[in-house]
Amino acid sequence: MREILLQPLSRDSFRPFGDVIELEGSSSFPINHGMCERYHDLAKVETTGQNPRVLISLLRGKPYQLPLKLDMVERHPLGSQAFMPLSASPFLVVVAHDEAAGAGNPVAFITKPGQGVNIHRNIWHGILTPLDAVSDFVVVDRGGDGINLEEHFYREPFIIR
Repeated sequence: MREILLQPLSRDSFRPFGDVIELEGSSSFPINHGMCERYHDLAKVETTGQNPRVLISLLRGKPYQLPLKLDMVERHPLGSQAFMPLSASPFLVVVAHDEAAGAGNPVAFITKPGQGVNIHRNIWHGILTPLDAVSDFVVVDRGGDGINLEEHFYREPFIIR
């Protein structure tokens, strides 16, 4: 199996794949008579196709253990997909560039507390992969008509360490 080493998630390293959603390093302004700070427009929600609409969902994911075998990634051609954890537990974010034969070699990131991601439309990515504990997430993605899921199975799996 081919090996993928985890790297810390940062705005710069993740920029080709989407947005890192976090307070650290984000601009803000006060609202509600100065009693609240708004960190505004942290991710670009994308929707296209027939009758698109933005969905907000909650997911509860069971934890995975490392090392982890990766043999499949997916993408959503009609909309972005954002994952914001509701706990401090890390989660794994796997992404890959598009190549002529499908998904390219994956890159694996590990989040720190307070980080979420918005994976841009048409970016290959792994499934939701919480680590350490059962974890809840707010998910913002696209609903509407059309097929918004494609899967790519690698001929040779990867191992994420």
